[in-house]
Amino acid sequence: MTTYLDLHCHSVASDDSRATVEQYLKFVNVLRKRGYTIDGIVLTEHRKFDFDVDYSQLASEYGVMVLKGAELDTCFGHMLVYNITPGLGKDIDFGDVKMDGRELIKAARHHGGLVVPAHPGRFGIGLVEYMEQGESFDDVRIVERVNAGSKPEENERAEELCQRTGYLGIAGSDAHLASHIGRAVTEFRADIRNESQLVEALLSGEFRPMYIEETAATPVG
Repeated sequence: MTTYLDLHCHSVASDDSRATVEQYLKFVNVLRKRGYTIDGIVLTEHRKFDFDVDYSQLASEYGVMVLKGAELDTCFGHMLVYNITPGLGKDIDFGDVKMDGRELIKAARHHGGLVVPAHPGRFGIGLVEYMEQGESFDDVRIVERVNAGSKPEENERAEELCQRTGYLGIAGSDAHLASHIGRAVTEFRADIRNESQLVEALLSGEFRPMYIEETAATPVG
């Protein structure tokens, strides 16, 4: 079983996005009609997580899985958080833009979640910047290797980071507009249906980042 997920996107629940979740799901089906494969998206809203919002009805209507995570600001750059539980929600102030990234990583694992540094090659705010300043991150095993919203040279820095450290890499669109959804996806060798299974699949290491064009069975012209 293979699952293709866009692991990084923002809806209007994030202050800098103009896309609704429904618009994303509609565009996913446009991508499918073009011959591409995408099974679902993970909403990673900025600095927040709403436990009360349920997208299951929309997901069923459009046939697109919708999972939820978050993108949080830390003292070591932006970090994607997957499988956010009520316990983690109590331990972490999602709005704290100066939170300790290392403590976030530990807290997430304690509560069954997982943290993946976002766009590590991005100039000024990526993990590479902090590592060049001498910081080390012993608990990091996976980073966002492909971010479709980053500049090519920033993704090259992420690629070099993975090659140098042995980090595994995921991919996401970092979409803030409907037409940007799915531009990069992560291929998993697993059947993923919820956030807990997503973390299990990430911990297994059986995945790879790719651009949406690579999911086409035949070249799309």
